Amino acid sequence: MADTGQEPEQRVGFVRRIGLFQATTINMSQMCGIGPFVTIPLMVTAFGGPQAVIGFVAGALLALADGLIWAELGASLPGAGGSYVYLRQAFQYRSGKLMPFLFVWTAMLFIPLGMSTGIIGFVQYLGYLWPGMGQTAGDLVGLAVIAAIVAALWRRVENIAKLTVALWAVMIASVVLVILAAFTHFSPDRAFTYPAHAFELTTNHFWIGFAAGLTIGIYDYLGYNTAAYMGAEIKNPGRTMPRAIVYSILGIMAIYLLLQIGTLGVVDWKQMLDENSTAHSSVASAVLEAAWGRGAARTVTVLILVTAVASVLTGLLGGSRVPCDAARDKVFFRSFGTLHPRHHFPVLGLVSMGVITAVGFLIGRHTDLTTLIQLLTTVMVIVQALAQVAAVSVLRRRQPGLRRPYRMWLYPLPSLVALVGWLVIYGYADKNSPGRHPIEWSLAWVAAGGVAFVLWARHEKVWPFGPREISEEYLHAPDPDAGADPDGSADPDAGPDPDAGPGVGPGADTDPRAPAPV
Repeated sequence: MADTGQEPEQRVGFVRRIGLFQATTINMSQMCGIGPFVTIPLMVTAFGGPQAVIGFVAGALLALADGLIWAELGASLPGAGGSYVYLRQAFQYRSGKLMPFLFVWTAMLFIPLGMSTGIIGFVQYLGYLWPGMGQTAGDLVGLAVIAAIVAALWRRVENIAKLTVALWAVMIASVVLVILAAFTHFSPDRAFTYPAHAFELTTNHFWIGFAAGLTIGIYDYLGYNTAAYMGAEIKNPGRTMPRAIVYSILGIMAIYLLLQIGTLGVVDWKQMLDENSTAHSSVASAVLEAAWGRGAARTVTVLILVTAVASVLTGLLGGSRVPCDAARDKVFFRSFGTLHPRHHFPVLGLVSMGVITAVGFLIGRHTDLTTLIQLLTTVMVIVQALAQVAAVSVLRRRQPGLRRPYRMWLYPLPSLVALVGWLVIYGYADKNSPGRHPIEWSLAWVAAGGVAFVLWARHEKVWPFGPREISEEYLHAPDPDAGADPDGSADPDAGPDPDAGPGVGPGADTDPRAPAPV
């Protein structure tokens, strides 16, 4: 829809069409990008041996604990926008729109920084096919790929759908081929022979390595919450959202463990510590070469390059919509809500995230990938992760009557596990990136967001320069799960919902914040 100057309230509402299988694959597609292909050597370096598998297990446990937070919030607040909806509902009583604004502000940094790691991975694996590629050539190639991805997204979203499906298929093929190659030439002795003192839990060295491994692990699992950002388009969200989150985490955990253990059973972990070796820069290519020969390694490396492009393309596709949705809901700068007059995509969101991706890529190329991962996770933790841990408890107290089709198992234990995990990642960030100061940079970015909020709030005349706008629309909204079959479709024979209010049927399938379709 072209932007014609009309207010956000006049736009078409979302329709719930995404079922459990689609929601799970959406999460898994975003989770399984180039990440594991470039982080296995980083994980081994952090732990100093093949016990690095601990990092992927710890990352999965943190993802599960945090995923249950997303599950409760997503099931009870099933609207478009994910975190900024949850933070707005929870913290509106004291700080107005500050928290959702800060989330969008930080997302403008951590989403494209995450995408820039994919471009770094692309250039690393391209080095296997182009051994003579120098630093400058690699920088130029990476910038050209970013420009090409932005150009590919400069069109209607429906024209991108077939492309993303094809890229997803290539991504799955590349992961499966690497796992098959690894286990056809697997050596248990190589995979499970640990160095001396590998598990000395009383040493500070172990816990610094554990914190670094946990950071890398959770980076690899990021994406388990993707469907939550599409909450207004999920069928039967009270059932679908929690299952999609848990299933995707468990599925990706199995894939990552097979990939990690299989790789360690083929490539000597000491080779991964050598920054000049193929095992360090493109470990999957090293696995393929050792198992099936150089020809097979080159072929699968091409698939991995496509996988890197796929992960960045889908990430920027979804990420560019975050400031747009917020702007059109009057929670962020209005200019981000403007759509391209012909192709109907968010122009400023796409361009700005493309530029930040390019800057992040150059920072990572001229420092290291670990620094970039530390920076994006610290920025994400300080607003999104920690605030959502609090949001579950705040909403239980502020809106006790809110419909909660899923309530967190063993509450508040998962919240406490997630809180400790995120604090470990944040607290050790500077030690794991000495001289880079990711904690200080994250605090500076949030402080700049606070200044931007004050300027924006003064212009919009909202709190603290106007009244707080309290909106509890989900507290009184019709139940999107009412009258739905287990597959999420509405039951046409179901009677009216007595709690839904006059004139509201049981199968209402639009976002309660959105207007009726026009």
